[in-house]
Amino acid sequence: MAARAARELSPGSVVNLGIGIPTLIPNYLPPDSGILLHSENGLLGMGPFPYDDEVDAQVINAGKQTVTIVPGGSTFDSALSFAMIRGGHVDVAVLGAMQVAENGDLANWMVPGQKVAGIGGAMDLATGARKVIAVMTHTDRDGGAKLVRRCTLPLTAMRCVDLVITDLGVIAVEDGGFRLVERAPGVTVEAIVAATAAPLLVDEAGRASA
Repeated sequence: MAARAARELSPGSVVNLGIGIPTLIPNYLPPDSGILLHSENGLLGMGPFPYDDEVDAQVINAGKQTVTIVPGGSTFDSALSFAMIRGGHVDVAVLGAMQVAENGDLANWMVPGQKVAGIGGAMDLATGARKVIAVMTHTDRDGGAKLVRRCTLPLTAMRCVDLVITDLGVIAVEDGGFRLVERAPGVTVEAIVAATAAPLLVDEAGRASA
């Protein structure tokens, strides 16, 4: 999923990576990609995870994992970082998700009854980034659909998701709802439709695998 999400990122873009699967994306970007990775705790120019001899405990991503900084990268305080997000200077936000609704609503920060640290920067990113990509498994641990007609979990932001990448395929969020863009290798259209709790448009493009 991280490798597939990396293919959606364009040279010259500023991209924020959320906690979870999105943090793996730097490992699939070539050194000359021209993509600047942003972390809301105050880092622009984030590189892949460090080798043991490269670890600097002060260089971390939003998930408190140690990362590297590419040549030309910079660090700054969180106030400036969020000003970048709210000012529309982040081109793409790649976020994890618990649910995505057919109208683009996103729920990715809280499960009722479970202890959580807070919404963090997810709300700002979901509304401030020019494009939002949700990366998640297609179903939850109990087999329940995460692509739904309406979110039942607390919302992070409304009508913000543009694209969803799951372990089963790539789904666009359009005015008419979900459209299957691409199947994962070995996955059938029927399996994706069965795992989706909302109407799913399948055209000829959606019948092709990656």
